[in-house]
Amino acid sequence: MENVVLIIHLILALSLIAVVLMQRSEGGGLGMGGGGGGAMTGRAAATALGKVTWLLAIAFICTSITLTIFAAENATGSSVVDRLGVTPPALNDSSTPEVPEGDLLLPPGPDDNAPLVPTLD
Repeated sequence: MENVVLIIHLILALSLIAVVLMQRSEGGGLGMGGGGGGAMTGRAAATALGKVTWLLAIAFICTSITLTIFAAENATGSSVVDRLGVTPPALNDSSTPEVPEGDLLLPPGPDDNAPLVPTLD
């Protein structure tokens, strides 16, 4: 069922592109093409291509929502790492990772000789 909806979705996308490209330019878009006064005149009558564009757009949105629902139903709730079977490194007894001795990138701890707050002497 999902494959059928996906094929319909792709056909709708290609049809929508074709119908939009067949329409006449109304001008004003990036300052190119079209006739005089396009945006200044009243609303033009809906053409057959305009109606087909709306119909294809609505169908495209419906198939997009349907595919999203299918994807949500098939979701397992686990991450890609869980599916790969990679296990995280084991932690020591206190559940904190071990820090190598003499690591200069870490701030001094309470048992180090350096004071935590510099003093003004």
